[in-house]
Amino acid sequence: MPAQPFTALAIGEAIRRGELDPVALTRQCLTRATDSDAVFISLTEQRALVEAEACAERQRSGTLRGPLDGVPLAWKDLFDIAGTATTAGGKVLGKTPAERDAEAVRHTAGAGMVCIGKTNLTEIAYSGLGLNPHYGTPHHTPPPTSSEHESRNENAPRAPGGSSSGSAVAVAQGIVPAAIGTDTAGSLRVPAAFNGLVSYRPSQARHSRLGVTPLADSLDTIGVIASTLEDCLAIDDTMRGSAPLVRAAAVPEQSVIVLDASCLDDPRVSRAVGDNLEACASRLRDAGFRIVRRRVASVADTLEAITRHGWMGAAEAYTEYRALLEGPDAEAMDPRVRKRLEAARQMPPDSVVSLYRLRQALKTRLREELAGATLLTPTVAHVAPLLAPLEADPEHFAEVNLATLRLSMVASLLDSPAVALPSGRDDDRQHTSLQLSGPCGEDEALLRVALGASSALTA
Repeated sequence: MPAQPFTALAIGEAIRRGELDPVALTRQCLTRATDSDAVFISLTEQRALVEAEACAERQRSGTLRGPLDGVPLAWKDLFDIAGTATTAGGKVLGKTPAERDAEAVRHTAGAGMVCIGKTNLTEIAYSGLGLNPHYGTPHHTPPPTSSEHESRNENAPRAPGGSSSGSAVAVAQGIVPAAIGTDTAGSLRVPAAFNGLVSYRPSQARHSRLGVTPLADSLDTIGVIASTLEDCLAIDDTMRGSAPLVRAAAVPEQSVIVLDASCLDDPRVSRAVGDNLEACASRLRDAGFRIVRRRVASVADTLEAITRHGWMGAAEAYTEYRALLEGPDAEAMDPRVRKRLEAARQMPPDSVVSLYRLRQALKTRLREELAGATLLTPTVAHVAPLLAPLEADPEHFAEVNLATLRLSMVASLLDSPAVALPSGRDDDRQHTSLQLSGPCGEDEALLRVALGASSALTA
């Protein structure tokens, strides 16, 4: 591994300077992946070594393809990779190997990135907690502390967050510097939040999802989990087939951040999440950002619409997988996932239509309310929950799953670009997270502010 921080851009720079052998790095990543527990569903060892050796040749000849040439990358097992099955985290799909790479995979390969393998996830990406009875559940526990006040829960296994569980844990455990996931109701942001990582949920139109197994077509988007926002954005550009842009962080004096007071006043937001968010807001204010604390009505109205009508993604997921539910393979599914799918059978058609109509009105209202500002909220209302109770009690699982996704659903329903950043830890040393988001399609404006905020918070 390189001496500098294990980030995608640092690795790419070390390869460019000739200080890092991409083949040796790839072998180390593959070894770590093999030794990990339930993080990967499959490895693409032969492909990875061929790609690394091609990078090494370009390194020797001075013809590297860009700043990410030779950088290892892992993919959530919803993305087609030629010659491998796309399992979607289950045992009933992906019985035939994919004939070609998904569009995003093809673009990163063209930039020289090295495909290590396919990561674990909740079956068909339908949970915010990341449990998987078929391939095991990956979990990442913070390292032990020598503090005399150590909590008995501090080192107990925690839910990894979902549905992009393996992607987040692969980064958190240092197997790869970045991994790709999807987000329908929070499946990038929740695992990033639980594991102290960074993620970027792009507006849907930013990416092609060709070759990606769907959950809910109107809500699905693809994105990156990494340890830095700079890595997320460089890889995001690459997945679109573009050279990574050099973005200038927003000048703080010109940046207004609206802290949604209703979220912080909500008793469902844990003390640690709220306190750490307040502390981060104070630091951003000290760095020159203008922090405005007020209630954002469109956020409250979106939450109320979901509570009243249900989740639009549930209706779309049921429609997507109805044939599977009614076929002989249904019993082979994760019963927690199957139960959620079947529950959507009873969703009234007028609720579904109401959600589609309200979605457009709420997107417009959010844009008007923010008026060029950036929205600041918690990413998740609580830290990673203990794993054992979730596995033991299906009702507890269902309750915690909905609580976990409640806040992240807002950006998903409104197709808001959103960035999740670590905000601190609680008394058990579990990670908390904040989210910066903006109106649909205003990704670049959000990213300039988020880069400035990330820099201020890590200074």
